[in-house]
Amino acid sequence: QEYFLSTIVIFVINNKSAHNDEIKQDNIKSINFLRALISKDRGENKIATMLIESGMNIGLIDASTPGNEMPEKEGGVGFARKIGMDLALTIFNYSSHIKKILICLDADCTVEGNYLTEIINNFNNKNLSAATVKFEHASYHDEEIERAIICYEIFLHYYVLGLKYAGSPYAFHTIGSTMICDFESYIKIEGMNKKKAAEDFYFIEKLAKNVQVGQITTTKVYPAARRSWRVPFGTGQRINRFVSKSQDEYLLYNPQTFKILKQWLTVFQSEEQLSGKELLTAAERIDKSLYQFLITQKFEDDWGKILRNSSNITQIQKQKKLWFDGFRTLKLIHFLRDNGYPLMNMFDTLDELFKKLELYLPLRNDISIPGIDVQKEYLNILRKRT
Repeated sequence: QEYFLSTIVIFVINNKSAHNDEIKQDNIKSINFLRALISKDRGENKIATMLIESGMNIGLIDASTPGNEMPEKEGGVGFARKIGMDLALTIFNYSSHIKKILICLDADCTVEGNYLTEIINNFNNKNLSAATVKFEHASYHDEEIERAIICYEIFLHYYVLGLKYAGSPYAFHTIGSTMICDFESYIKIEGMNKKKAAEDFYFIEKLAKNVQVGQITTTKVYPAARRSWRVPFGTGQRINRFVSKSQDEYLLYNPQTFKILKQWLTVFQSEEQLSGKELLTAAERIDKSLYQFLITQKFEDDWGKILRNSSNITQIQKQKKLWFDGFRTLKLIHFLRDNGYPLMNMFDTLDELFKKLELYLPLRNDISIPGIDVQKEYLNILRKRT
């Protein structure tokens, strides 16, 4: 590839001392393999030979072996990403005019052949500061896991499509293996957080508060559809939950919640300067639960402070985006779910939203949970829209 030789792939092999021996032994194998690649010791391994001959630049961070483990309190996916991204800042060629880009990926992901080229060209040609790349979870030979990942991916795409419909500035995916930013943006937001879960959500949200987050649609990353113990939610845990049948997974947020969000954002994002009381009155007209939510969030007090501390309309508009951020948006959706707008059957919900957006409706024949082929039709429509 055009940019392959000017790219370094940094591997952060990590575990905590409390992790089991199987994980530690697997990590030792990974470290030994990577050290052999770095020292150009191909042995009789065909994969090693291929990687060495490719000219791949490899960086290795040992956060695994005794004495190098991740700290028990902070160790986790956020800290691992932070270690790698912080180190990358020390090895960029800052004399080059080409953008210095930090690309997040997980070790079990695969990517399309044009992955690097499209990311770098998009950043340079469109002067992007941050972006996410299109994703599709890799297909799986186990039908139960395939059903689980289709269900989970529908959930992810539906939420983003609902936010797009509502006009939210936070209508983008927050998946760690799709995150990209330039070094200026990374420094501006003070780097990656150390969260053990949802590190990707908070990282991209913070980027969005400071720069425009674009979307690269001309290439894809394929996260693995696998069960995982490492985080309390996300792909792995959703698959675990689906397979265990511990709850009904074929449920989505009520479409009415996105309609309420849309009406609220229309009022709130308007350049008309309203007082806190006036905005609360407007919210109450939209929906009583929306009004109650804003009361619980101490909206009127916060809004008063924003008006007092902002000297012009530009500052006020920016403060609106900061106050009603991606996390508070999600909290509103959950509040509405718990106060009058319960979760609905996944496919009834999709039909309702698709009708609002004048999208094609797959033929369900009134089946509550259609077959896997029809589910894939729904998912493909969502993928194209988000």
